[in-house]
Amino acid sequence: MILQALNRYYQILLKDQEPNVAPPGFSSVPIHFAIILSETGKLLGLTPLSVEEQRGKKVIERPIQLMVPQRVMRTGNKILSNFLWDNAAYVLGLSKKDDKRPNYAKVRFSSFKIFNLSLLQQADCRPSIAVYNFLSNYDPDVFQQTQTFHDNSDSLMNANFVFKLVNSDKYIHEDQVIRNVWKHYLNKNSDAPIGLCLVTGDKAEIVLTHHKIKGIPGGKPAGTAIVSFNERAYESFNRTNQQGLNAPIGKDAMFGYTSALNYLLQSQHQKIVLSGTTVVYWAESIDKTYVNLFSAILNPASVHSQEKSSGRDIKTEILLENIAHCIKNGMPLDDIDLYNDVDGTIRFYVLGLSPNAARASIRFFNNDPFKKTISNLLKHHRDMAIMNEYGEIDRFYSISQIIWETVTKKSKKQEPSPLLSGSVFRSVLMNLPYPAALYNAILLRIRSDQDNKEKGIKKINHLRAAIIKAFLIRKYRNQNKYQEELQMTLNKDSTNQAYLLGRLFAVMEKAQQDAAEKELNATIKDRYFTSACATPATTFPILLRLSQHHISKAKYGKTSDRRIQEIMQLLDVEESPFPKHLNLDEQGIFVLGYYHQRADFYHKKTDLETTSEEE
Repeated sequence: MILQALNRYYQILLKDQEPNVAPPGFSSVPIHFAIILSETGKLLGLTPLSVEEQRGKKVIERPIQLMVPQRVMRTGNKILSNFLWDNAAYVLGLSKKDDKRPNYAKVRFSSFKIFNLSLLQQADCRPSIAVYNFLSNYDPDVFQQTQTFHDNSDSLMNANFVFKLVNSDKYIHEDQVIRNVWKHYLNKNSDAPIGLCLVTGDKAEIVLTHHKIKGIPGGKPAGTAIVSFNERAYESFNRTNQQGLNAPIGKDAMFGYTSALNYLLQSQHQKIVLSGTTVVYWAESIDKTYVNLFSAILNPASVHSQEKSSGRDIKTEILLENIAHCIKNGMPLDDIDLYNDVDGTIRFYVLGLSPNAARASIRFFNNDPFKKTISNLLKHHRDMAIMNEYGEIDRFYSISQIIWETVTKKSKKQEPSPLLSGSVFRSVLMNLPYPAALYNAILLRIRSDQDNKEKGIKKINHLRAAIIKAFLIRKYRNQNKYQEELQMTLNKDSTNQAYLLGRLFAVMEKAQQDAAEKELNATIKDRYFTSACATPATTFPILLRLSQHHISKAKYGKTSDRRIQEIMQLLDVEESPFPKHLNLDEQGIFVLGYYHQRADFYHKKTDLETTSEEE
C-alpha cells in the first residue's frame, strides 16, 4: 500500500510543473560545475553552478539540482559510468584516492570514456560531436598542469560535472537528439525478467535492485533501501539469490515510488524530523493547500512567524491567516470551516521512517481522508489545552515540544527516544491513547528535576501538566473516570483525593513562599514533592505541621489557612485517611491538582472572584 501510494503521487507530481521531479530514465542530482566546450570539443573552462540558500541566520551556497540521465547504482567496488555527467574521477580522471590506490581515477575515466563514446556516436548533432572530441583527446595529466585546474583544485575532487557548449543556453545532456539516444539505450539494454508487478498488478520488467532513498537523517550518505534482500533468511522459497524477484516490482513502479519519496525527503514543506524519525506527508492531489494546512495545524505556533509566500495560493494564505487569528485570540481551531475550500474526502498520507543500517524502517503509515486526519489533529490540540501560569489557555504544542519535554536539560547530548517520537506521532494521527512511555517519562522528569531558572528547568510546567492531562483523558475516555479533574483550569468542586492532595501541597508551598523574607535555597517542593506524590500518609502530617509555622509568619497567612481548611474539609481525613500509596495514574492527578492550584493563584481574577477571595 505504501509503494502504491507513493507511485500514484509520482504520477501527480509529473503533471505539476512546479516540483523538480525526474521523468523515467532521469535523476535529479546536485551538480557543482559545468565543463565549457568549444564546437570542436576544446576545453574552455569550468563554470561553478550554485545557488544561495538561507539556513537559519547564515546564507550558504549549495550546488544546483539538475535533471540528468539516470544515476547508475554502484555497489561494492563496481565501476559503472553515468551518461554525460559524473564525479571528478570518472569525468576528469582526478581523485585523491590515487595516493593509496594507484590508477583509481584512470580506470574510472577509461570506463566513462568508453561508455559515453559508444552512445555519442549514435547521436548526429553538434553537442555530441563536441563531447566526443573532448573525451577522445582529453588527458588528465595535461589538465592538471593548466591554470583552470589550479584555480579550482580544492573544490573539484568532490564535485559532479556536466557538459555545456559555449554560448549555449542548454546543457548538452538536455539536447533532444541525445535524450532520444539515451531512452533507446535504456529500452534496448534491459535484460530484466518479465513478471507480475506487485504495485501495479501489470506485467512488467522486474528490477533486481531498487534505487536508494536519500535524505533520511542518520542513514548512509549513499542512501538506504525500503525493498532489499541480501540474506537467505529473508528470501522466499525458490527465490534464493534473486534479490528483488523475492518481491517483484516493475521498473516503472520502482522508479515512481523511489522518485516520489526522494522528492518528499528533499522538500522543506512536506517533511518533519523528530529525533530519529523522519515524517513525510502528501495528499493525493496537485493542490498544495492540503499539505500547507496539515503542516500549519500540526504545529500552529509556527503560523505566527509565517510571512506571505509567493509560492502559496490565495486560498491557502486566507486559511493560514484564519488559523493565526484563532491562535492569537485563544480560539479553538474548530471554529474555522476548512472544508468550504478543500475536499475533505481526498486521501492524505503520513509516513514515518527511521534509518536502520542500510535500510529504512517504517515507523508508521497513516492513510485517511483529509477531513479525518485534520479532525484527529484538532482532537489532539483539544486534549492538550490547559491554562498556563499567566492565566491564558495554551492549546497548541508541537509534537517536537512534547517529545523534548521527556529529556533532561542538564545534558546537551541526550536526545528523545526515536521509538517514542514515532509512537506519539502515530497516536496523534490515529486518535489513539498516547504511549505509556511518554507518561512515565514525564513523571520521571518531575521526580528528578529541580527548579533552576538559570538552566530554564521547571519541575512542573504547563506543558508537562498538559501531557499528563491529555494522556489520562485518552486512557479513560470511554470509562468516564477522572472527568472532573481533567479540565483546563482548576475545579474547586472535585472531591478526588489525589487531586485535592495536589491542591493542598500547592497551598502549603504558597504559604511558605509568603512567609519567606528572601529567596529560599530549598522549598518544600524541592524536599517533599516526590514523597508527597507517592506516599501521602507519611509526608502530609509533616507538611501540615510546617504549614502552621509558615502561616504564623506570613503577612497573608489567614488566606492560606482558609484555603487549607477548605481543602481539608473536602478531604475528610477522619473518614478517608491520607492514602499510604498513590498509583501512577493517581500521581498524575496529584500533579494536575498541584498545577491547577498554582496556576489559579496567578491568573487575573474577575471582580467577583476578587471579592470572594477578600471575604
